Amino acid sequence: MKNFTLPIRFGLATSGSLIAYFLVLSLFNLHTNVFYSLFNGVITGFGIYEAIKYRRLEEGRDFNYGKGFTTGIVTGFMASLIFTIFFAFYATEINGGFLTALSEKWFKNLSFEGIVFFTVAIMGFATSLVLTLSFMQLFKSSRNIKK
Repeated sequence: MKNFTLPIRFGLATSGSLIAYFLVLSLFNLHTNVFYSLFNGVITGFGIYEAIKYRRLEEGRDFNYGKGFTTGIVTGFMASLIFTIFFAFYATEINGGFLTALSEKWFKNLSFEGIVFFTVAIMGFATSLVLTLSFMQLFKSSRNIKK
């Protein structure tokens, strides 16, 4: 469990940042514009990057690709899962008209709640996977032999 405390901590912080960003957008009534969700990738990417970087500093010479990859995936998946749960709660309990406004603006279809929640989760998971693989290219140890 000790190996998962760091990514869970960073995942909670990242999900908190995602939720705060969404709520700030909702204050200005911009949360129905799906293009603002592109910044979620930046927030998630920063959380994953910092988690891997901190793990590498913590592990030192014992750091390897597997530890970094696990840290990034757990961080991103934790953040995505918590944000998806919040998003579903917000859309169904806090602002019942949110999905209606979103569908009228973008999809012209009123019965798509499950698809929206599924899409939010899949986008988060895919972003986490791609960013973790990308960041591990920066953090992995070189196996090149120095002459």
